[in-house]
Amino acid sequence: MNDTATTATFLDNLRSATQQPHTALEALPLSASILKPDVTNAEYARYLMLMRDVVKDAEENIFPALNQYIPELGLRNKTPFIEADLATLGSALPDYTKVLTADNSSFSAAFAMGILYVIEGSSLGGRVILKNISTALGHNADSGAAYFSGYGNQTGTHWKSFLAALIQFELENNAGEEIIAGANFAFKAIHAHLSDSAT
Repeated sequence: MNDTATTATFLDNLRSATQQPHTALEALPLSASILKPDVTNAEYARYLMLMRDVVKDAEENIFPALNQYIPELGLRNKTPFIEADLATLGSALPDYTKVLTADNSSFSAAFAMGILYVIEGSSLGGRVILKNISTALGHNADSGAAYFSGYGNQTGTHWKSFLAALIQFELENNAGEEIIAGANFAFKAIHAHLSDSAT
């Protein structure tokens, strides 16, 4: 099997193996709320606050292990965007909760790559959410919706760049199963966090 076919198989396996927890996360009431035409600023702020826990934990405790594999990884930090949005919404910023590393802060690079796959993938979905937040609440990339604006018109390019690095890592390390395990772990951890904290 050539590298192109191997790459396609890996990505197909990754998407297929993570589809169920991905769909379950999107089906949560809090996740669904930010796509409603009548979403409120309170619902939006609640979602952002909980995702700040996820993103800040990943950036502070997981990203450092991946610097050598992902070019300019620091440029992918989104915590400042979430915090700016919350400030616009008038939300105070408490200490954050470690969603991903509460029980284990030492992941293999492959497992961490799977987690990053979920974090980076959310930037694509964010573009869809941005349209609703902008229409329903009037927020935009410059005021209140910086996080969901992702990388702006570079979002697709950044996603492809990440996938290229992920594929290269998997080819060199034959670590597909561990990457998938990391991605599923991330989806389930985020699901539990949004479920437990939604009240």
